[in-house]
Amino acid sequence: MLRLGFPVIGVSDLPRAVAFWTAALDLVASDEWARDDWRTLVHADGSGRALGLMSSRSPIEPYPRIHLDLLVDTAAEQEAEVSRLKELGARDVGWDSYPPKPDFVVLADPDGNRFCVVDLSNAPSGG
Repeated sequence: MLRLGFPVIGVSDLPRAVAFWTAALDLVASDEWARDDWRTLVHADGSGRALGLMSSRSPIEPYPRIHLDLLVDTAAEQEAEVSRLKELGARDVGWDSYPPKPDFVVLADPDGNRFCVVDLSNAPSGG
C-alpha cells in the first residue's frame, strides 16, 4: 500500500540545516538512516519522523512549486515566529506574488529554500 512519507529538503550545508530546522520546529536529529548526505529529523515528543534533509547541489528555485507551510494561530504569533526564525538564520524573501491581504509571510532558510509562515486566523489568502 502506497503511503505519503515526510517532506525532504535539499541543502548545501547539512550541519547548518540540521541546526536551523531542529531549532525552528523543535525537532531532533535522529540516527535513523544518518549518513554524510542525509539526516532524518523527528518530533521531540517521539511521535515520529517529521523532515528529511538531503545534501543537494541543485540550484534554489526562486518560485518553488512545492514548499513548507508552517502554521500559527494568530497574527501576533506569526510576527513573533517570523522574528524568531530570522534570529535562527532565516531571511526575508522579496516575494512579488503576495495577494492583497496575505495570510502568509515568505522566508528562506539558511540554504535559500523558501517556506511560508501562515496565520490561520487570516486564512485563506487565496494565494
